Amino acid sequence: MRIPVVTLIVVMLLSVFVDLYIWRDIRKGKSLRRWMWSEIYAGTSILLWIFLIVTVCLPRRSADNGIIHIMWMLTAYASIYIAKIIYIFFSFIGRIPTIFRCRRWLWTRAVGVVTAVAALGFLWFGILYTRYQSQTIDVTLKSSRLPKAFDGYRIAQISDLHLGTWGNDTRFIDSLVRQINALNPDLIVFTGDIVNQKSDELKPFITSLSRLKAKDGVYSILGNHDYGDYIDWSSPDLKKENLETLKVLQEKSGWKMLNNRHVFISRHSIAHSDSIALIGVENWGEPPFKKYGSLKTACSTPDSLSLKDSNFKILLTHNPEHWLREVRKVSNIDLTLSGHTHALQMSADAFGHRWSPSALRYTTWGGFYTSTPDGNLEDFGNPSVRSMTRNLDRPSLYVNIGAGEVGMPFRIGSCYPEITLITLKRK
Repeated sequence: MRIPVVTLIVVMLLSVFVDLYIWRDIRKGKSLRRWMWSEIYAGTSILLWIFLIVTVCLPRRSADNGIIHIMWMLTAYASIYIAKIIYIFFSFIGRIPTIFRCRRWLWTRAVGVVTAVAALGFLWFGILYTRYQSQTIDVTLKSSRLPKAFDGYRIAQISDLHLGTWGNDTRFIDSLVRQINALNPDLIVFTGDIVNQKSDELKPFITSLSRLKAKDGVYSILGNHDYGDYIDWSSPDLKKENLETLKVLQEKSGWKMLNNRHVFISRHSIAHSDSIALIGVENWGEPPFKKYGSLKTACSTPDSLSLKDSNFKILLTHNPEHWLREVRKVSNIDLTLSGHTHALQMSADAFGHRWSPSALRYTTWGGFYTSTPDGNLEDFGNPSVRSMTRNLDRPSLYVNIGAGEVGMPFRIGSCYPEITLITLKRK
């Protein structure tokens, strides 16, 4: 969890400006006790500044320390100052008449207080409720390339569990496992970021995750958080050992890791025998994330699989940018499954579609996307409904917005933890 120095300075200066503005608003109020309230406000603001400084100074890249307490401290601080900024917005509106030498609208301050309190409650609703309410999105994909034996094949996708955020509390993961198993999928896939920083975060959840059951097993890949890049290790050997331990723990849970390799999943019947290729790459990141993934290696290990052969192919790659920048350009892989974006853990539904500020950062942030014959992107977006049917006759991508959190433990608005149930249908 990186917190750039420049960002911290900006946040600190913004906090001071916000508090000075509100302090002056209180001092100029009409309350007979405005002086007392202004002093109380000044005292609590100084305590919050100290709180922020202490939070930032706590070790967050040490192999001996977790980041749960830092996440909660930053979340508490951010929620308070978001509410304060909302108040200032309405206070500024009240000052508009003064530009024309008219009396200030004092009623906007009352509106600002009410709106700020409501926003604070909305944020904490996302912290205490929404992040626990996992939802299943039903996605039906129709393809003429799908082998007959796989008509109706069901794949459950989960992503970005970030188990370290839950500490030793397994209740949410237990509930998630029960929900997935109730879907009775043929295959379960996990598309990376099982931990925040180090492999030890996985240990309390081995029993829970080992309960995941599917006819063709559980397959997993690595995400950017799984490599230990967010910790300052005392030696490269310790970092390497951490990664190997993470792999062993996943395999101990009964998961099969696809680290730059592929497997064939077969279906046999009296009439015929069919198979599809399941490919998994390690994390393919754009800066500052490292590129560990190799599509070429994944298709040649353990045996040769052409990137453009006639096999129906499914790719697991953590970062959807990989599909956007490479996969759709060099292969005919039918379906790519990714995670990584979390939809920034906040989204809103409007006019039948879901929007997230993550769209400002990622072109493919959530939902279903397909590549057109001329190489452009057809964006079906992330609909606000819990089911969708799409054609899969061109290389396509589905981005799961994750089930866990990192940075701050909240999910705001309609950004519920996601389980994706993909049903493949033959056209």
